[in-house]
Amino acid sequence: MIATRFTCPALAAPLRRRYPSLLATLLLFAGVTPALAQHDAMEPIPVPSQPEAIDLRTGTLPGAATAESWHRQYERVFARNVTDATLTPFLPDPAMATGTAVIVAPGGGFRTLSMENEGWDVARALAAQGVAAFVLKYRLNQTPADMDGFAASMQAMFAQGAPRRPDPAETIAELEPQLADARAAFALVRARAEEWRVDPDRIGMLGFSAGAMLTLATTLAGEDARPAFIGNIYGPLSAVEVPADAPPLFIAIAADDGLFADSGFGLVESWRAAGRPVEFHFYEQGGHGFGMYQKPTTSTGWFDAFSRWMAMHGLMQRTADAGPVSVR
Repeated sequence: MIATRFTCPALAAPLRRRYPSLLATLLLFAGVTPALAQHDAMEPIPVPSQPEAIDLRTGTLPGAATAESWHRQYERVFARNVTDATLTPFLPDPAMATGTAVIVAPGGGFRTLSMENEGWDVARALAAQGVAAFVLKYRLNQTPADMDGFAASMQAMFAQGAPRRPDPAETIAELEPQLADARAAFALVRARAEEWRVDPDRIGMLGFSAGAMLTLATTLAGEDARPAFIGNIYGPLSAVEVPADAPPLFIAIAADDGLFADSGFGLVESWRAAGRPVEFHFYEQGGHGFGMYQKPTTSTGWFDAFSRWMAMHGLMQRTADAGPVSVR
């Protein structure tokens, strides 16, 4: 699994001197603009207060020995060494509530979580359109506690080059803790659907990079999760076996994505072959990890496209106004 954010003060300067092409590649993978690249150093920050975060009660990550920590990079915040999963609601104004909900899964290679750019910022944008959003802080693989050790581990991982094409079955098998977290998130939203003004049959999932892997795993092997619709934002595009009742799928990725753009479009073809709804946006530029960053590329328009796609499926209409809406 590949994380998409890298560098620290101790290593940035040596990397620029000794590995300029590597640093450029890492910044490309991160999908950052030159202005943001000036803020590429990882700065440790205190674990923020998260009073709205709800413990999903899936247990502490087995074997975890390193406490959760956070850092700032590219003017956004990231979580690391998450050992206990939480779900944070971002609810719309009740007067605007559509009844649709989205569980948002940030990316970070299962080693870190882009909590702001691929989590909170996305959730706020959804809530502004009347969609109840829930940011899933799922459990992560452990990394060194100190920033230099973490940065060195990331450098070693990137030195292996581009990842091999992920095998969907293998990926699912490796995501047992994260899949349990996703299932618990769906169960919680359904259990409190009336309180949160959510239609239990209109709960989707939107994932970024590693979060997109988790979204697909939840769709294929999440049993009772049953997302009503899903979004894959710059995640793997490997072919999968698609169930007959697979939900509508939205995909967005940039052609210059250094991780997943050159492995074909098997996921799109699989959904089409199964006769299930799929929309695919292949942007010329954007890199990997563009998320909600405002960049001078058309990839910045992915969120508007996703919103229009939801509207096309009747998901932006209030349930009370439109009656029951099925997206299957």
